[in-house]
Amino acid sequence: MQPARKPIRRRAGPLLLKRASAVLALVAFAAGAAETVDVAIEGYKFMPAEVTIRVGDSVRWSNREKRTSHSVLFPAESGLESERLFPDESWQRQFTRAGRYDYTCGPHPEMKGVVIVGE
Repeated sequence: MQPARKPIRRRAGPLLLKRASAVLALVAFAAGAAETVDVAIEGYKFMPAEVTIRVGDSVRWSNREKRTSHSVLFPAESGLESERLFPDESWQRQFTRAGRYDYTCGPHPEMKGVVIVGE
């Protein structure tokens, strides 16, 4: 019969704990740093018509009309378009690259807006 083995106890070294803590803090900071900016759709206008955000932030468009549907169309991005937004519905998009994003309303191209994404 063999003698019973002692369980091996491993302790995380202080350096490993510091690294893990730093990574968790960075993830928590990054997750909390992103913001959402609201754009209302009222009176056949995007309000505000221009918003400036940072990379990683989102914009949420909300239809405040009483009877009309709208969409958010980005012509320069191969026609990327939201679904139709009926009264009290909204659509949100996160912007992951810096740049200027001009958009219109699909059914009402006279409605124009721009999202400016900075670093």
